This record gives sequence, C-alpha cells and structure tokens, in this order.
Amino acid sequence: MGRKNFLKKPYPFNDDLKRNTKLIFFISIGIFVFLLLFQPIDINALPSRQKIYLIMGLGIITFLSLSLNLLILPSLLPRIFLKREWIVWKEILWNLWILFTIALGYMLSYKMLGILEFDLKMVLKLLLIAIVPLTLLIVFNQDRLLRLHLKTANEMNALLKESKSEADKLIHFDSEYQKDKLSIKVKLLLLIRSADNYIEVFWMDGTTIKNQLIRSSLTRAQELLNEYSYIFKCHRSYLVNIHFIERVEGNSQGYRLFIENIDFEIPISKNSVTQLKEHIRSL
Repeated sequence: MGRKNFLKKPYPFNDDLKRNTKLIFFISIGIFVFLLLFQPIDINALPSRQKIYLIMGLGIITFLSLSLNLLILPSLLPRIFLKREWIVWKEILWNLWILFTIALGYMLSYKMLGILEFDLKMVLKLLLIAIVPLTLLIVFNQDRLLRLHLKTANEMNALLKESKSEADKLIHFDSEYQKDKLSIKVKLLLLIRSADNYIEVFWMDGTTIKNQLIRSSLTRAQELLNEYSYIFKCHRSYLVNIHFIERVEGNSQGYRLFIENIDFEIPISKNSVTQLKEHIRSL
C-alpha cells in the first residue's frame, strides 16, 4: 500500500526549456570528452579517424535523444506532460524511456557504421554508457529542485519574518492633548472612525475591546497607516482592519460591514466596494 502511495506522489516535471537546452549541450559535450578520454568501449583497434567519428557520433546521438525528449516531445504533447499531474511513476517511466532512446541510438549508429560486431557484452557496455547522461540529467535536476526549493523557502521565511515584524509594530497616534496620545500594535487595531474634531480608535486588548478618543483627523490616521495594506478606508468616516471583518451585508441602500464584537454597522461608500472586494480577495 505504501509503495503504491509513493508511486502516486506528485513529482515536479522539469519543463524549463531554456535550462534544458543548456543542460543538453553540456551533457553532450561531457559524453564526448568522457568517451574520448576513457574509451570504455572496444575501439582501440579502429583507426584514429574512425575512432573520432564514432565518439563524435555517440555525442551527437546523446544530443539528439535529449533534445527529442526534453524539448520536442513536451512541446508537441503538452497534455501528457502536465506539471500538475506529473507523479513519481511517470517520472520513473520517463527516465527509462530516455535511457532506452539513448541506448537504441548508440546501437543503431554502431550498426549503420558496421564498425563493430554486437554481442551481449557490447550491448551491456552501451547501456552503461547511456546511463551516464541520464545520471547527469537526474543529478542536475535534483540540484535544480534543491536550489529552487531552498530559494522559495527562504523567500517565504523572509515574508513571514517581515509580516510578523510588521504586525508587531507599534503605531503612535499623536493628539493635540498630551493625555490623549495612544500607542498600540497594528495587528490589534480594529477600526477608526471620525467624530467631529476627534477620531475614535478601537482595538483588541486581550479578549477585550477598548476604544479611545484622540484629538486628530482621519486623514492624519490614514497617512500614519498608509503602508499597511489591510487597513482600508471603506467610507469617508471609517478606517477598518480587513482581518477583523466578520461579514458584509447589502440592501437597496448600499453595503454595510460588521467587525467582530463591534455592536454597530459600518457603511461602505459606493466608490470603495470594488477596492474592498480586491483587498479581501488578496488575503
């Protein structure tokens, strides 16, 4: 049961054509150099020119096979290579197919050239050589995935740190009267409403809602909170923290929103409805 589940696990298909193009080039060159230096197949008896031609031919076969499998087939048959539907058993079959096409290409090139006779030992050697580019491909892809995942994880951690830091920031509401000054954490702010020459600030203090009048204007408060996207001016007299919106109601007269544990409704101006909808959608 566990093996079946493993084979059905999602696996990220490598559809980066630009990266694959570079990968194909370097692997093909690597195969040519590998064969030239180590000569793992019995070609010592061949004249130098034929030997070079054969090694070049295997390098070209590697290039063509990888190009077919990594560039052409995914472009021609996109429905087969859907990233969201790619799973472990498909990746295994895909790698076996790549190995088969490379090894078959090697064998056909030998047969067409008529240079060497085939036996089981020669076939096994060609299969082992064909494993080299496939192994390099897997190693490069694993390295690509590791780098990608580490980069994404670091980006998310940075965002989490930034978000936490932002939420823990203190906002200082200045007043014309010293005793009215207020400092609270942004994440605890519920709403601010205009009240003549004052603003009334509502915030959470543990499980209790507190409020305070401050001699200031809603415009000044909006400027102070401008960098926080979740603090939204829904009406000329109200700023609200979108995270605390409980529900929105609509009738023939317009829209009203309700904040958690606040016993009065808050109007939404006609011009703010679309923007509020976009802000809520981005949460």
